[in-house]
Amino acid sequence: MTTGPAGALRAAFEAVSEAVLGALQPGEDATLSWAAEQSLFCRFSGGAVRQAGAVDQAELTLRLIVGARHASATVDVAGPEAPTAALRALRQLRALLPALPIDPYLLWNEAGERLPARDDPGVDASTLGVGGSEDAMGRVVAAARALGGAQPLDLVGILADGRIARGFASSRGGHAWQSVPRCHLDFSLYLHGDKAVKAAIAGPDAAQVDLEGAIGAAASKLRLLALPAVELPRGRYRAWLEPAAVAELLGLLSWGGFSGSELHTRTSPLLRLQAGEVALSPAVHISEELAGSAAPRISGDGFLRPEQVSLVKAGRYAGALVSPRSAIEHGLQHNGANDAEEPEALTLAAGTLDPAQALQAVGDGVYVSNLWYLNWSDRAAACATGMTRFATFAVRDGAIAGPMQVMRFDDSLFRLLGEGLLALGDRAETLPDASTYGRRSTQSVRTPGALVDGLAFTL
Repeated sequence: MTTGPAGALRAAFEAVSEAVLGALQPGEDATLSWAAEQSLFCRFSGGAVRQAGAVDQAELTLRLIVGARHASATVDVAGPEAPTAALRALRQLRALLPALPIDPYLLWNEAGERLPARDDPGVDASTLGVGGSEDAMGRVVAAARALGGAQPLDLVGILADGRIARGFASSRGGHAWQSVPRCHLDFSLYLHGDKAVKAAIAGPDAAQVDLEGAIGAAASKLRLLALPAVELPRGRYRAWLEPAAVAELLGLLSWGGFSGSELHTRTSPLLRLQAGEVALSPAVHISEELAGSAAPRISGDGFLRPEQVSLVKAGRYAGALVSPRSAIEHGLQHNGANDAEEPEALTLAAGTLDPAQALQAVGDGVYVSNLWYLNWSDRAAACATGMTRFATFAVRDGAIAGPMQVMRFDDSLFRLLGEGLLALGDRAETLPDASTYGRRSTQSVRTPGALVDGLAFTL
């Protein structure tokens, strides 16, 4: 077994699993899903450290199953009292279960599924002051000072570094464990008024993340924001969408677009794509790619999830994410998707355009770094609306002419990723979900930038 903080996380998981599974009575089954982390968090503003601290936490979701009845509870299980807390939850579920109705859509892996344990090496940030994480804070501050000239860049953001662990065990022999180091810096450089540049970078650990390069690239955009503003009228423009902007569009598609249940019940925004009524560009290949991501390989129901699920291939519908419940309810074949049937490691394959040539390819149009506040304006037609924000520029003769005002777009994703898609960037970036609400997220999107023609700005 791995030693050190990673080994301690796994030992705690095994102790709780052994205690709960050993306390089951005849006729009872259980599944245990474990989510833990040892992370250092640092908040910046004004290019300086404002708050730093460490989080060492673990959470157990325990499900007790008797026949087709089941009940779940989620409890904090950090520290030496973890087995006691888990057993207390087991007793509460046992008392509750007889009053619950039979669930006709219950499906879990009664055969058991075992995966070799995965403990990726990397820097552990179990305590404040661990060398790699402490050095990362210093690197961020030093870059803000070095790139700011007379005064440090006004950098605002959060650095999270450390180990994320996920575990699964069941009374039928199912077992999986993974712990991976993950570091991300999610930040903005502020100029004045509503002028700011937002960026993010992630990697296995702080030593392997080019923090200085990410801050330097954002600083170059910040200098462009100081140019005189350019007012653009409403209309359609050729646009280069940076990977962060494309990720927002893919995130909107993930709201039911790839769900087997929503496709079956005809509520998915990609229903016309599934029916073959429309097609995207042949350059569009979208898939769920768990390999290399931090997302767990075993679902909360104990099923092994495929490393890759093709969703769109050469612009055509190729498949969906189907949860075990949807499989029972709608007569589908499941692939271990989560209950929401949303991707956890969505990937848009790279294309052929060198991003260094993006401005030249735009000619006259706009350069969009980020999109914001996206929602469906016509779900059935996959029409999306949202706002530009942060570093969005007008482009003239293949060069940045100046920052443009915040504008609203409203356009069909069938068109933007179909006939309106001129090219995809030749390199994809991994953009992590920087959410830390409750726990650090393991989700991510990997995407290149996109050159589109006729992006409709309506306001």
